[in-house]
Amino acid sequence: MIERKYGVVIPMAQDYLNKDISDDYNIAMDAQPSLITTSNAGIPAFLSNFVDPEMIRVLVTPNKAEQIFGMQKKGDWTMLTTQFPVVENTGEVSSYGDFSNNGSSGANINFVSRQSYQFQTVTQYGEREMEMAGLAKINYAAELNVSSAMALDKFMNKSFFFGVTGLQNYGLLNDPNLITPVTPGATGTGTGTLWSTKDGAAIYGDIAGVLYAKLIAQTKGLVNRESPMKLVMSPEMEVNLTKTNSFNVNVSDQLKKNFPNLAVETAVEYATTGGQLVQLIVDNIDGQKTGYCAFSEKMRAHPVVIGLSNFSQKKSAGSWGSIVRMPICIAQLLGV
Repeated sequence: MIERKYGVVIPMAQDYLNKDISDDYNIAMDAQPSLITTSNAGIPAFLSNFVDPEMIRVLVTPNKAEQIFGMQKKGDWTMLTTQFPVVENTGEVSSYGDFSNNGSSGANINFVSRQSYQFQTVTQYGEREMEMAGLAKINYAAELNVSSAMALDKFMNKSFFFGVTGLQNYGLLNDPNLITPVTPGATGTGTGTLWSTKDGAAIYGDIAGVLYAKLIAQTKGLVNRESPMKLVMSPEMEVNLTKTNSFNVNVSDQLKKNFPNLAVETAVEYATTGGQLVQLIVDNIDGQKTGYCAFSEKMRAHPVVIGLSNFSQKKSAGSWGSIVRMPICIAQLLGV
């Protein structure tokens, strides 16, 4: 058989071709003509593409102003300014005499003004745009509503920390009535002031011996170690509270022992352009709150406007910034 000639052996195979022509390859050339279509060995790639229905959301920094300072609504979106009355009781005494009219008592009243800042954002989406997003199982209109709420809340949080430039609207970090920050002790490596150069004992010394001591000097006996307080700093600085002293006791343990009503809070805004800031805030004093974040409107949703084939909606809010009612109840440490 012809296959044996080329080293191929197929037992029991039948030979239907004449031996005179079975070795002529030209006879079978029309059995495999050239392709008319493009050569392909697969299917369209999109048919093998899977879209995960569980979305991954990009994270944003937490809004901590309300948690640190509390929040109150003041007025509404029609109010442009607000007045905060400050009353100082005055008086003097004199030696008693039946016919003496010496001595007097009075009250001095000031009105501190703050201005509101109203801000807005607009969501816009088209019918075709929503339909196309729907192909990927995404509720596009709902996602835009989430984005608008987040945008308003993020700006509101920023205004509570920094206020609004050009208005009588100040934040917890830049209110003009805040007392000037003190400098940390030069007890770190090479007389450094940064907490990164200090051990646990030196860091606790800055908090208790410098910052708390400053607060006591400001309040003149109205505050003590058991007063409800918040120690606020950036997340990067809060890591240093895990450092230990020579007795293997960390800063956090020392604070809990010596200041039983102290809470530690963190916010990224405390990493300021002027350096790392730490604040020690007394929650209230003599029945009065130290302050609070104030807003006129948290979120006002305006009517949805229907276009030819699209929709739009405005949302707005208003902020008074942070109202620091008792500046002496906030001590600051800058440059840690």
